[in-house]
Amino acid sequence: MPMPTEEAVRDALARVNDPEIRRPITELGMVDSLEISPDGVVSVHVLLTVAGCPLKDTITEDTTREVGAVEGVTGVRVSLGVMTDEQRAALRSQLRGGAAEPVIPFTQPGSLTRVYAVTSGKGGVGKSSVTANLAAAMAAQGLSVGVVDADIYGFSIPRMLGSEQVPTQLDGMIVPPIAHGVKLISIGMFVDDKQPVVWRGPMLHRAVQQFLSDVFWGDLDVLLLDLPPGTGDVTISVAQLLPGAEILVVTTPQQAAAEVAERTGLIATQTKQRVVGVIENMSYLTQPDGSRLEIFGSGGGRAVAGSLTETLGYDVPLLAQLPLDIKLREGSDTGVPATIGGGGRAPADAPAAQELSAVAQRLSHRSRGLAGRPLGVTPA
Repeated sequence: MPMPTEEAVRDALARVNDPEIRRPITELGMVDSLEISPDGVVSVHVLLTVAGCPLKDTITEDTTREVGAVEGVTGVRVSLGVMTDEQRAALRSQLRGGAAEPVIPFTQPGSLTRVYAVTSGKGGVGKSSVTANLAAAMAAQGLSVGVVDADIYGFSIPRMLGSEQVPTQLDGMIVPPIAHGVKLISIGMFVDDKQPVVWRGPMLHRAVQQFLSDVFWGDLDVLLLDLPPGTGDVTISVAQLLPGAEILVVTTPQQAAAEVAERTGLIATQTKQRVVGVIENMSYLTQPDGSRLEIFGSGGGRAVAGSLTETLGYDVPLLAQLPLDIKLREGSDTGVPATIGGGGRAPADAPAAQELSAVAQRLSHRSRGLAGRPLGVTPA
């Protein structure tokens, strides 16, 4: 049996496509090394675009099948590695046709935009509702506010802010719609109604990157990001793209939810971000006699704040304990956040909305350091 040639093996590898980018792995620089032993066994080292790629088995199987079909190949050994940051940057540049990487304005020197990443451990704790109401309250207080709906799979911000407008695209630049004075962008504005988004890591990262760099945000005072629950791909991408973003943790009083929420806050130990505070949602239901019924238990938010304070080494306050409030739910369904439901302010009969308005005031008026700020002075 003739020995397989390197050219024949590389031709076979060119028939193996990355399942997400849909291009040959040879074209994407994913084939790191190739060896052919005297007995016809081919060893291929393939570099994955991201660690823990969920489709690595598909790449392995396709590589084994295509290379194994080459005449003279007696066996195939596929080993996997991960691209370096430099290799990924080169790949992004290649996919963009050599164009320069997009610029994220919120990471540039001189940017004064406060960036808050709103996160939770579990879904269903009211994270998106908190984000929408905080954004509307801040805008009502006179700030320029933007919201990125980074919950790609479970997008809900457009409905909660009552936006049905499609973003305008001008020569590659996206102009975001404005609702209640808030600029917003969501993947829900680009897909058909009720269409599920079935994406994996690289596409999620690219979507978040586009929301931050390709959207014309203008001069924002505050940018809020509604993150998906947990510490998955999007959370990691936001930490990479916006290292200066501060984390706002949302939980319920229930111990099981609080324990998971604490983990989302502890990601700050790896990303070097700062946790600005904890909001406990659905804390209690006010009874007709004024007493409180703690449906989901008690103490979860305070426990999370206390544990994060101890672990991170700085004060992580419990910013609010929000009661169950039907006005909050109604506002989310109708697209008029409860924090502005009373003519630009929270109505008196919406205690949760009033609490969130107070949090918005507190977050938007925090003092900032001079790092990155132009002082307008010239050395003599």
